[in-house]
Amino acid sequence: MDNLELKITANEVRKGIVTAVHSAKAGHPGGSLSAADIFTYLYFEEMNVNPEDPKNPDRDRFVLSKGHTAPGLYATLAHRGYFPVEDLTTLRKLGSYLQGHPCMQHVPGVDMSSGSLGQGISAAVGMALSAKISGKDYRTYTLLGDGEIQEGQVWEASMFAGFHKLDNLVVIVDNNGLQIDGKIDEVCSPYPIDKKFEAFNFHVINVDAHDFDALRAAFAEARQTKGMPVAIIAHSVKGKGVSFMENNAGWHGKAPNDEEYAVAMADLERIGEQLCQK
Repeated sequence: MDNLELKITANEVRKGIVTAVHSAKAGHPGGSLSAADIFTYLYFEEMNVNPEDPKNPDRDRFVLSKGHTAPGLYATLAHRGYFPVEDLTTLRKLGSYLQGHPCMQHVPGVDMSSGSLGQGISAAVGMALSAKISGKDYRTYTLLGDGEIQEGQVWEASMFAGFHKLDNLVVIVDNNGLQIDGKIDEVCSPYPIDKKFEAFNFHVINVDAHDFDALRAAFAEARQTKGMPVAIIAHSVKGKGVSFMENNAGWHGKAPNDEEYAVAMADLERIGEQLCQK
């Protein structure tokens, strides 16, 4: 995909996020929207995956460590062809396979059930180690929240990954600066994030999470890095694309009402129209 196609796809993913959370009357739109470009680049450009063969043992793996942003992952998987886009409106509904957090037993394309903050990266490290032991070429990617990295387990896993030189592992931190209680640097600052990962023997790349040229270069650099895992610190805007959600911690875990949904979709429709004119 070229950058324009990626932008258009990411905008459709954002529409899916807002629609799913509105339909559920619950969920986490802010961090799903901030990561939409990352999700899109991973599934439409970076990773070796096939929705027609989601359990292929040689596929690349993805673990959503910040599992509460499942609406972002679900919207991406749906647009990638893992299941019908229409099913996004069943999010969190009784009997739906699209639960509030990713469930590998029920959702095609989900490689790890996640949600308890800090644990996803440990599973991803295990997958990367397994590939090394088995002589497999698949790569493992995991997405963490910047509030999530306040969890100690994140750094235990990072220490292990750095020590074992897991150069088939890419840890992405969605650094939107906000968590449920407010600004991360006022709740319990994880800064400097890059220096911390460097201390655990990671190759670190800082990137604009909404610039597809920058994302393309970052993931290419990650592939070229040998002998150490990679941490991509993706500087993003929480609620990206929806005017009243952007940089607003209040939209961490709240669903828009009917009026807010209309405004949000109008914002995204306008962005889509502008992209289609390019």
